[in-house]
Amino acid sequence: MLQPKLNLRVSQRQVLTPGLVQMVSVLALNKLELKEMINTEMVENPVLEEVEESSVTIEEMGGREAERERSAEEVATEKDRVEKDPFDEVDFGSYFQDYLDPGFKTASNFEEIDRPSFENFLSQPSTLTDHLDWQLGSMSLAPELRLAADLVVGNLNEDGYLTATDEELVDGLLQSRGPARAEPIPFERGMKGRPAWETHNPAMGTGLDLAASGDAVNSGDAGQSDARVAAMSIVLEARSIVNHLDPVGVGARDLRECLLIQIGAQRREAEMVLKRAEWRAASLFSNAAGGPASDSSEDVAGDPESIADVRPIEVLNGASGHIDHGRNGASRNGLSRNDLSRNDLGKNGASRIGGSGGVFEMAALIVTSHLALLQKKDMRELTRSCGRSVEEMQAAVDFIRTLDPRPGQRYNQSETRLIEPDVAFVKRDGEYVVLMNEEDLPTLRLSHAYRKMLRDKAAEKDVREYVKERYKSAIQLLRNIEQRKNTIVRTCEVIVRRQQEFLEVGEQGLRPMMIKEVAEEIGVHPSTVSRAVANKYVHTSQGVYELRFFFSEGVNGPEGGDLPLVLLKRKVKKLIEDEDPRKPLTDDHLAAELQRQGIRVTRRTVAKYREDMQIPSTHQRRVR
Repeated sequence: MLQPKLNLRVSQRQVLTPGLVQMVSVLALNKLELKEMINTEMVENPVLEEVEESSVTIEEMGGREAERERSAEEVATEKDRVEKDPFDEVDFGSYFQDYLDPGFKTASNFEEIDRPSFENFLSQPSTLTDHLDWQLGSMSLAPELRLAADLVVGNLNEDGYLTATDEELVDGLLQSRGPARAEPIPFERGMKGRPAWETHNPAMGTGLDLAASGDAVNSGDAGQSDARVAAMSIVLEARSIVNHLDPVGVGARDLRECLLIQIGAQRREAEMVLKRAEWRAASLFSNAAGGPASDSSEDVAGDPESIADVRPIEVLNGASGHIDHGRNGASRNGLSRNDLSRNDLGKNGASRIGGSGGVFEMAALIVTSHLALLQKKDMRELTRSCGRSVEEMQAAVDFIRTLDPRPGQRYNQSETRLIEPDVAFVKRDGEYVVLMNEEDLPTLRLSHAYRKMLRDKAAEKDVREYVKERYKSAIQLLRNIEQRKNTIVRTCEVIVRRQQEFLEVGEQGLRPMMIKEVAEEIGVHPSTVSRAVANKYVHTSQGVYELRFFFSEGVNGPEGGDLPLVLLKRKVKKLIEDEDPRKPLTDDHLAAELQRQGIRVTRRTVAKYREDMQIPSTHQRRVR
């Protein structure tokens, strides 16, 4: 039987105090983050004060006050001796400015203009959402269509791909509309409008009510289904609009759809340009022939958008009487239809669009059905699968390479990260020393006024308790900042002792070093060293490096020594860069080459490091 009971249990557990939590968090901050944290603490804690560079001590302040009082007394006695002239006490400058109007006044004489800060004029980089919203705002769209387009834009990731499904977009569109209002029942359809025989027969009335309620339920389900179908059509139309905004291809589901959208957009643009060039060629040929322009050419000249529907052969065949005259005129002027087509239509326009072997058709076929072969760069299999010549396939592949697989990245570029070294390794008298970079860091001190308030017995109890609590917090913060400095300096001193060769010759002299080894040498936990070097940089004679760069595992290297993992990865990358693209090195070949250099490493290790550096496999690197 279950019943409540009270049990006493004695246990020991580690609990982080607020001071210890603050010490851990302060240790992991770099210089910029520490400066921001100190400024925040000074705003929240009135006991903390910043020591200005021009600030003076209490003794100096007292001496200056005494000298100021002594000089004031001497000046007063000298003024009493000198007879004062009352004419000198009149302020003629203000008198003439107030009572003598020169006829005009500048704005500086009577008004102080509050000018905006220069920070308001700093431009912010435009994001993908801002760029798409600006384009949608310039279009005349229905309210629901604009709302659906906003939903599509709001669900794009950094690469410009749509992350939400069509059903989710439809649900969001229906929710944004709000609940549908029920239609009011007309008065004549109520009970008062029914005949007397309906109200007197309960059975028949019940049957009619049930039938009516069933019809209402069915009509409600049908209405909801119709609403979803209409919303789905609006969402699909909104997706199509967003797909063709700049950059073309945003809002696609995957890479294949993104590339197909870009291929279709470029094909339509090329067709429009080609047809306009054909019309210009036909018009030029007709003018050179000396005959009057046909009606179709006049219509085209009046409406540029109809150029895409005009064929040059139709213009030339407008009147048979003028064709012979045109041919003679063209021959007299040295012009021919072949010359006009060759000069005005361009070299590559017709070849890209015309026929089933055009570049756009081949590119769409490759993206639709053979994208995996394209990723493997298997041109031989790609040519065999598509049944085209090598030149056509190469032209299609070159065209696909001009497309953007991540159209949203051009507007979602990450901002430049500011790096300021926390430590500097400086060589003095033949030895490297560690210097903390404390420039621009506020120097804190405790307020003397609040210290007096603690000693003042006349202050209220609540005030004294608050000041006492703030005083303890300020002292703890000062201790944690000093502890952070000592830990970083001790860690860096060990790094300097172990990496002397790196400081002298560069990265080739880097030696393996583990965080655990450094922690044992300075007598702290490895997590403390890990926080001390996290997100912190050091300025050395070889450049600026992250402190974590000096910590690396070692592998069995040449001459019985250990080789850092960083250098091993660079050797693997160097071997891959120097390989023959038609015969790339396999992981076994890379491991054998490293073993010939005296580095003991297995094939699995090489494959792991290659994947860490995001280098493709042998089959993907091979150029066929």
